[in-house]
Amino acid sequence: MTNDNRPLILITNDDGITAPGIRSLVDAVKDLGQVVVVAPDKPQSGMGHAITIGEPLRLHKSDIFQNVEAWECSGTPADCVKLARDKILHRKADLCLSGINHGANHSINIIYSGTMSAAMEAAIEGIPSAGLSLLDFRHEADFTLAKEVARTVAQRMLANPMPAHTLLNVNIPKLPRELYRGIKICRQAYAKWNEEFEHRTDPRGKDYYWMTGKFLNMDDRDDTDVKALEEGYTSVVPVKIDFTDNEMKTILENNWQ
Repeated sequence: MTNDNRPLILITNDDGITAPGIRSLVDAVKDLGQVVVVAPDKPQSGMGHAITIGEPLRLHKSDIFQNVEAWECSGTPADCVKLARDKILHRKADLCLSGINHGANHSINIIYSGTMSAAMEAAIEGIPSAGLSLLDFRHEADFTLAKEVARTVAQRMLANPMPAHTLLNVNIPKLPRELYRGIKICRQAYAKWNEEFEHRTDPRGKDYYWMTGKFLNMDDRDDTDVKALEEGYTSVVPVKIDFTDNEMKTILENNWQ
């Protein structure tokens, strides 16, 4: 990388460097600063915050994005951020954007999401970060609205200095532009996946299991990410890296002494 006084924006994802979502993200923000892409060389959805320990990591320069420095990595989304910080970027990035994911990462999905874990890894390193997801799993999804939202989020994060460990979970509804209602700051809904595992038999007669399930929202309040998306808003949830349950901490301090 050459010296550049513009904001340094690291872009990554979990759907892989060839996914339409990351191309849309690059297109949305490439004129806002010096953009560097470090992304997995294959889909890594559902990897969460996994890191590679038992095998070597490989980085290869890519020319997939015109006039944008890009690298494909053999590891997980979190690995991509770690390698970017240590081996590719000449200084700490001003902003990390992860996505645009094909599919929702609202509520409990943040636990499983490689998209959000990549952004979280950057936030751990002191880089204000956002994970962006579109509520459309299709490879041919229309990212027009998502690009607009991604650019707005990036502009606001760059224009208003954010605390070093800022992490935003941004989910964008699947809507025509005329039905879109804007951005709403929310909290994470209390929801979960109710999984089932279908027992199946392969052509060789061996048993295997296929995970299915339904998403259950158990939170009917009006200030959640799930509710905002249902009403046509983009949901933005500020996420804390510190998982400490301070209410329970107080209870234990009072009762376990």
